Amino acid sequence: MTRIWDQKNKLDKWLAIELLACEAWAALGEIPTEALEQIKTGARYEPERVDQLEQIVKHDVVAFLTNVGEYIGDNSRYLHLGLTSSDILDTALAMQLREAADIILDDLAGLKKVLRDKAMAYKDLVMIGRTHGIHAEPITLGWKLALWYEEARRNYERMVRAKDVISYGKLSGAVGTFAHVPPQVEEYVCQRCSLKPAPISSQIIQRDRHAEFLSALAIIATSIDKFATELRHLQRTEVLEAEEFFSEGQKGSSAMPHKRNPITAEQLCGLARLVRSYSLAALENIPLWHERDISHSSVERVILPDSTILVDYMLNRMTQLINSLKVYPESMKANLQKTRGVIFSQKVLLELAKKGLSREKAYQIVQKAAMASWQGQGEFKDLLWADPEIQRAFTQEELDNCFDLAYYLRYQNDIFQRVFSQQ
Repeated sequence: MTRIWDQKNKLDKWLAIELLACEAWAALGEIPTEALEQIKTGARYEPERVDQLEQIVKHDVVAFLTNVGEYIGDNSRYLHLGLTSSDILDTALAMQLREAADIILDDLAGLKKVLRDKAMAYKDLVMIGRTHGIHAEPITLGWKLALWYEEARRNYERMVRAKDVISYGKLSGAVGTFAHVPPQVEEYVCQRCSLKPAPISSQIIQRDRHAEFLSALAIIATSIDKFATELRHLQRTEVLEAEEFFSEGQKGSSAMPHKRNPITAEQLCGLARLVRSYSLAALENIPLWHERDISHSSVERVILPDSTILVDYMLNRMTQLINSLKVYPESMKANLQKTRGVIFSQKVLLELAKKGLSREKAYQIVQKAAMASWQGQGEFKDLLWADPEIQRAFTQEELDNCFDLAYYLRYQNDIFQRVFSQQ
């Protein structure tokens, strides 16, 4: 990813666009064939010389063109014909962002694969589901990972759309009216750069496209934040149902030798905050003065490389984290039993309603026993059975059936079919 934002890659694209524009002009008869060949043969640049010239002219594209012109000679008068700097900058930027999108799409594909593999491996590993941080009803670890897989799949689709939205170039001149360069030049260059011509542009490609691209990156980063936050919770000492891989020789604290901290997940949560802030900066770049100012330019020199590099890093780290995750089934089993069976309360409630009790009455009976169990007065099932109204409504076998884990997971195959049949 860093190669994409390297100075050489950027300047190579600038040069390629300038040469393609010359080819288009030549096809229109505006540049002699001999001059075109001399331009293509002689055109090159020296990064150090470009930097040196920029210190003088205070303009990066002018410095670049001046250096290229030093190698071409007299025919450099045909270079940049009818164009403005943003024609080159924005078209090259679109090419860079497409390359970045391809890497991120590969990363997302890798994350999807690991999530799918782990979801299948832990499809039947039962654990407690939590809402508000409190025990709710049983799920499986595979189900949780399938949920994440589906989100990663949506992120993949978002990135495909974002890549398409950003894949537009422009060579329409100083305010986008084609006053000094015909649309055919733009069409020729964009086609050969695997871009589409912007249907209309001012001096620049409109920045809502870039904002959409960075918003997609921010959503990806926030999904990683979500996954990492959950893994941090699962690693808490009081929970310890899953844990980041802790390598031999690794240290968790300079003061406490016993520490095994979820450092990767915490780092990912922190980096997501940065990527989200960059998406806000991209939104701020949309409103510019009239047909263009440069208030967006300095921002983009930071947020575009940083966002793509960070998301690339985050996706790879999350993939590694999931792939090497330590899972503790015995802790999951112990946590399922920690609340003395109250997690089966909804099933008891529904069965009482089927027996003819009003929902309000059934809720009152079940909640009374559940609250007593929460307060340590006994097992939920025993407290229920001690209630005469429960004994009038249920046989012992019927009550026992309300505490069957398999009931809660009977549609697991249907859910997995829905999720993974779309891959």
